Amino acid sequence: MRLSLRLGLGVAALATLSACADGPSSPSDGDSGARATLRLAVPSAVIAPKEEVATHAVSDAEGYLAGEKLKVDVINTDGSVAAVQAVASNSADIAPADAGAVLAAREKGVPVKAIGGLVRNWPWRMAVRPGSGVRSPADLKGKKIGVISLASGSAIYARAYASDAGLDAAEDVDLLPVGVGAQALAALEDGKVDVLALYTQAYTTIENAGTELRYLDNSDAFDGIRSLTYVVTEKTLKSKKDVLTRYLRASYKALLFSAVNPEAAMRDGYQAFPQLLTGKKADDRIADDTRTLEAWIKTAVPDTGEPGNFEDWGAISDVEWDKTVAYTRTAGQITEDVPIPALWDDSLLGGANDFDPATVIAKAKAAG
Repeated sequence: MRLSLRLGLGVAALATLSACADGPSSPSDGDSGARATLRLAVPSAVIAPKEEVATHAVSDAEGYLAGEKLKVDVINTDGSVAAVQAVASNSADIAPADAGAVLAAREKGVPVKAIGGLVRNWPWRMAVRPGSGVRSPADLKGKKIGVISLASGSAIYARAYASDAGLDAAEDVDLLPVGVGAQALAALEDGKVDVLALYTQAYTTIENAGTELRYLDNSDAFDGIRSLTYVVTEKTLKSKKDVLTRYLRASYKALLFSAVNPEAAMRDGYQAFPQLLTGKKADDRIADDTRTLEAWIKTAVPDTGEPGNFEDWGAISDVEWDKTVAYTRTAGQITEDVPIPALWDDSLLGGANDFDPATVIAKAKAAG
């Protein structure tokens, strides 16, 4: 994978948080049967049909959180770096954040650890209008690439993609922040950018409006790189193991439910986050929003097999971590390899997977 990048994210602020990571304010593990409150930081400023629906909304509406005697409050943050900052500063207890942001924080000395995977299939794609002359990665030379922001995983991916194509990522392409949704589409249609570098769920939102896009292929170099991963502080991990295990179990149950019945999951999303309706009736939005949610779910579950055979929820192999570390280092987010034991603790995953998938699947199939 030819990734000679020169991009670094603005994560220096994380270094100042290492002394602040004193753990969350939720009840301790002293009584595992007590109702515990966790604060969840969502790594985006706006609620959308993605992880906050497939894991949080469903686990709440379908009783998985109640069954684990948990109450979860949600806060929004402006991306994965901000989500990790929220965890490190005790504004949140846990967050699904990009693995690169976790690695960057760890290198800065912030005592955070990943405890469970979420997005397992590489979610980033390059897209152009159907009539575009950009047909291969090499055609990106001299082109403008629209990214969500210059401090986003979108920008990291865009430079990595260009470099993998043999281009000079700093000289041969220009990155312009365009956001997502209608704003990103307008930049593409108006010719302000030649190509977009977004995640699959964001593209589905655009296509729901009737816009046709053509996608460039990702090379095999991007296979196995991990994205969203649950992160907590070391102190939280040490003192709240049972609470965190229960939370992960509820989340993975919800994800399985969502994979089986994404429409029911989306309706749970409306219940938890009424702002998703934007003043419309659920029946007027459900078809498009379900397609959008399905696009996200496909990044978070195995790409082969049936839901009844899905297993090892949250697992990340050493090979996947090695590839993710290498990608993050080459992308400029970290300057040295971060040892896997320093950033990853999978000790909760046995308990997190201790549930009967058949029961979850039956409940999902029976849902309206």
